Order: sequence, then C-alpha cells, then structure tokens
Amino acid sequence: MESLQQTPLCSRHRELKALMAPFGGWDMPIQYEGIIAEHAWCRSKAALFDICHMGEFIFQGDFEAAGLEDVFTFSIKTIPLGRSRYGFLLNEQGGIIDDLIVFRLAEDKVMIVTNAATADNDFAVIRARLSGGSFTNITAATGKLDIQGPLAREVLVDVLGEQVAAIPYFKFITMQVLGSDAIVSRTGYTGELGYEIFLPAEKTAELWDLLLRDERVKPAGLGARDVLRLEVGYSLYGSDIDETTTPLEAGLEGFVNFDKNFIGKEALLKQKGAGLTRKKVAFEVIGRRSPRHHYEIDFAGQAVGSVTSGVFSPMLGGGVGIGFVKPDYTTIGTSFTIRHERVSMEATVCELPFFKGGSLRS
Repeated sequence: MESLQQTPLCSRHRELKALMAPFGGWDMPIQYEGIIAEHAWCRSKAALFDICHMGEFIFQGDFEAAGLEDVFTFSIKTIPLGRSRYGFLLNEQGGIIDDLIVFRLAEDKVMIVTNAATADNDFAVIRARLSGGSFTNITAATGKLDIQGPLAREVLVDVLGEQVAAIPYFKFITMQVLGSDAIVSRTGYTGELGYEIFLPAEKTAELWDLLLRDERVKPAGLGARDVLRLEVGYSLYGSDIDETTTPLEAGLEGFVNFDKNFIGKEALLKQKGAGLTRKKVAFEVIGRRSPRHHYEIDFAGQAVGSVTSGVFSPMLGGGVGIGFVKPDYTTIGTSFTIRHERVSMEATVCELPFFKGGSLRS
C-alpha cells in the first residue's frame, strides 16, 4: 500500500469531511462540498486551497559562477527583485523534467517552487548541475496556501493589511504573517485574481483557520482546481507535459529564452529545424460530455492524436480539452472526433483560454 505524505492540514480536511485521495505522493483533498460548487465559489468569491505539497528550494550564491543560470529555460540573473518567473527544467533531449517558478528574493538568492511529484527528482537534478553556492530543500519546513477568486484581495487586505493590495501580477512581497516571515505572491493556477502565501509549516493551520472564518472564503480541493486551470488552458505536469514532451510541442515556446544557454537547448533547436511531428491542440466538445485523458482523437476515421486533459466546463456549459495531434490538424475550426471504446463525441479546435472572463489581472 502506498505510503502517502501528509500536509499540516490533513486533520482539518478530515474534519471538513473532504474526499481524500493520493496526488503526487501526498494525501490530498479532492473536494469538500463538491467540485462544481467549489469551482463556482472560486469564480465568484474566494476559494482557499491547501498547496503544501509543492516543493520549495533555496539557492544562494553567484548564479553564473555556480551554474544556476544555465539550469532553466529562462534567465535567473535578469529576474528583478520581488518578481517571479515561470519556465522549465529540461533533460538533454529537451523533455520537460518539470515546470516551475523562481522567485528572486535577493541579489544572490532565489526560491524555486516545483510540482509535488517531481520535487525530489528536481532537487537531485538541479544539485547535480550546480558547481557552487548553497542549495537547500525547504519543502518540509514550508507551508503554502493559495487564496483565489475576485474577492481574494479584499479578504487578504482585511487579514494581512493594506500592503497586499499593492502587489502587481507575478510580483511578491516578504512580510510578517502571524508573527513569522512569509512571502505573499500574486500568482496562482485558476485564472482568477489570487495570491500564494508561503509561511512556516507550523503556522499553516492557524492561517487556514483564520481565513476560513471569513464568510467570503470556502475551502476548495484539487478537483475544482483542475477544472479551473483547464478552463484557462494551463498545462498539468504528468498529464499535458512530461519528460517526453518538449515546450515546443506543448505550445510553450514563449517561456524558453533561446538567447541564453540551458540544458536541452540543442535538442530544441534541432526539433525546430526538423519540424514538429505533434502539437498541442485545444478543443471544445459539441455537447456536455467530458473528454478524458488518453481518449483517441480521430480525423476522417484515422487516429491523429490523443487527449491529455479534459473536463466539463461549468463556465462554457460543455466539454473542453487539450491534447496532442499531428500539426496538420491544429487549425482553428478543424473538426474531429474523440473516441474511447463505445464513447464518441464531436469536437472543434479552438483558441485558448476557453474561459476569458476571469479576474486574474484585476
């Protein structure tokens, strides 16, 4: 039987009668009241997510001399203080070991935030590529709560103070939260106005309880989070991207800086030169059925790709999904059929995001 790690909030989730399930090696809440209700609350008010399972590392030292500058697909040294940057850790073949965010804490210090299931491997890979500096895994000591939704700013201002209101998108501040050093970042994974709060693990439950005392806030699980992220077209590691997928195939070339060195660059340049054999595609289903991971994508009776993520979108009132197909079938408006055993549904290629009405940049 799988031995699962637990976040500092595991007992809180069970008190709230959450449906728990394994995710990335952790025992995590999938839903409380229900996925649709939690999704609606996040889109209209403020939802609170336990994201303590994510990985956090600290690097301190000379970014270039230690080799950190060459580790990711983006530049570390050009991240302004108080800002964060999204991108990839790649293997030699250009495959995505992980997608992650780096926070510039000081001139010589950054925090690297990774996915849960990949955290241990990420730490080992990055450490092996460094030739100096201090590199520490602070995951166990770090708690992380995400509050997302159009009322998230109002809630946090009431709880943490006016300084939160001035944080622009993809910026963060360091401040005292419940008497401890914390990072409050205006980032998230839902397409709504939101904040990620990093604080000592032992303070997480206290902040969770404090935020849930506000009637504008309700807890939300990973089920709602998955619907929210897919409605705005965000990729999920392990489903839409992995070590066999390159950023070029995944339509994420914008997060790759080819003007710098990084491991995997030669493979990506070679792939660009040769041309892609598959590309990410977004599609809407005609009707309310949900496409699922690994369903086949057919065109004129021939298999041309497969689905990597799909859900019923409450905001659109129908099924939406993303997958990978041969490049010839990615033109907007192209129609194809999603199949699995006796399941069949018609779909049309569309642009991302599916849902464009979020409060993300409010």
